[in-house]
Amino acid sequence: MTHEPTISVADLCDANEDEIEVCELQFRDFGGRVAFAGPIRTVRCHEDNSVVKATLAEPGEGCVLVVDGGGSLHRALVGDVLGADAVKNGWAGIIVHGAVRDSSVLATLEIGIKALGTHPMRSVKRGEGVVDTPVAFGGVVFVPGDRLVADEDGVAILPGED
Repeated sequence: MTHEPTISVADLCDANEDEIEVCELQFRDFGGRVAFAGPIRTVRCHEDNSVVKATLAEPGEGCVLVVDGGGSLHRALVGDVLGADAVKNGWAGIIVHGAVRDSSVLATLEIGIKALGTHPMRSVKRGEGVVDTPVAFGGVVFVPGDRLVADEDGVAILPGED
């Protein structure tokens, strides 16, 4: 099963100009796959990846986990262990509004991972975070169930099917 989009984000924008939203943030690519797509799931947390870890341990079923870390670059929210868990559990990708670590290992994993940057410090573990609630950054709202498509040109969101 592939989680790669069949059409580029630029072409999707052209074909769906009235309904597509595009994240304005310039993410860096860290995973072994640059282009990926899937239904959105979300986690909102701040420098604590406890809920990210628990969510990526669940069956991903081709979804993309959007992690709103508030843009913090003080602690990494995803590293090699969570990246490997995401691959093993069938996630299509991870978008981190924050930092990742173990970037050389993440680059070897068959998953799309985009983040703002890297930081070598692991997150704190307080068990804090919220799952599957709308999160907003980069001028868009990521709603669980909507479809996310990402490639070298950016991250776009289309409404989910009702």
